[in-house]
Amino acid sequence: MRRTPLALSAVILAAGCALTACGGQDEPDLKVEGAFIPAPASGDMAAGFFVVRNSGGADTLTSVSSTLARQVTLHSTKGGVMKEQKSFAVPADGTLDFERGGNHLMFENVAQKPEEGDKVAVELHFAKAGTVKVAFPVKAATYNPTSHASH
Repeated sequence: MRRTPLALSAVILAAGCALTACGGQDEPDLKVEGAFIPAPASGDMAAGFFVVRNSGGADTLTSVSSTLARQVTLHSTKGGVMKEQKSFAVPADGTLDFERGGNHLMFENVAQKPEEGDKVAVELHFAKAGTVKVAFPVKAATYNPTSHASH
């Protein structure tokens, strides 16, 4: 069987695409939006909310850290029951919502109570994308954005 230059070029191009993941669909492309912390009523705990928009391949949020608290945990709420989670999947070409009444962060053993108008440095740790640094503004205790619900 004799290979033509055109057939050989097609094989080389296909191999190159396989090696570079042509289009990068295997790599996550994450954007964090709408991040906020409602001003907490007490000084030792706070909650955090945000949306991760992913226009690439799937990823996993594995942990969160912040100078605000010694420990930041991931939680889900289903049927009014809050449960700590080890991680959250970030779907390919999808969103992961952390919103009131649903998934959220818990800042535990807060070093200093955040006040409305402050900005809190938070690091979101993803399995593939690595660390994403986000400034979480502290909003009024009753703040509830409508943008989280629209995707």
